[in-house]
Amino acid sequence: MNLTDDIKDEIGENHIATSAETPLRENAFELSDEQKIEAIKKDVENILHTLGMDLTDDSIKGTPNRVAKMFVTEIFGGLNPKRKPSSSTFDNKYKYGEMLVEKNITVYSTCEHHLLPIVGRAHVGYISNGSVVGLSKMNRIVDYFAKRPQVQERLTIQIVQELKKVLNTEDVACVIDAKHLCVNSRGIRDIESSTVTAEFGGQFKDEKVRREFLDYIKLDTQF
Repeated sequence: MNLTDDIKDEIGENHIATSAETPLRENAFELSDEQKIEAIKKDVENILHTLGMDLTDDSIKGTPNRVAKMFVTEIFGGLNPKRKPSSSTFDNKYKYGEMLVEKNITVYSTCEHHLLPIVGRAHVGYISNGSVVGLSKMNRIVDYFAKRPQVQERLTIQIVQELKKVLNTEDVACVIDAKHLCVNSRGIRDIESSTVTAEFGGQFKDEKVRREFLDYIKLDTQF
């Protein structure tokens, strides 16, 4: 998808995703983590120098390296497919046929428009099609897709798509309620507002099933 400069500028100030896939170059992983850290370190040094900071000061001289390591191994670590969590499934031998919901999963992500934090909670549910997944795996899937420059809509969709593949079922739902510091700390600076996104698959598209899921997570938002 080719975007004009005008559209790119517009997207930069609004909550818009251009694809359900994270936009990555084909050669995104030709550099090792160590090489990326070294390159980003130089870029951060240049930013701080341009802003007028004294990089010889004891408090700040280590900042470029800390930021570079944080970008590559922590807050953007989910860009690397090698860090994708394994998601072993198990036969549903106890024949549990009702909805399973994992709620209040902590979300720490980063807005790709301003590189500011997104902080909130994800609520994930599924109905078994014969397989179940370890509860912590749902948390790990949320964390993996959150650890990259993100748009909340895309994050919600990616979590559902991954669980559909893992569980071999369409019956998966995810709701995320999160604060965006690009709204809370800059621009309009509205510290009270949060953003809610949802993705419902299979049986969760049915109003009764969806309502049951929303009742479980105690969210009264209408979809």
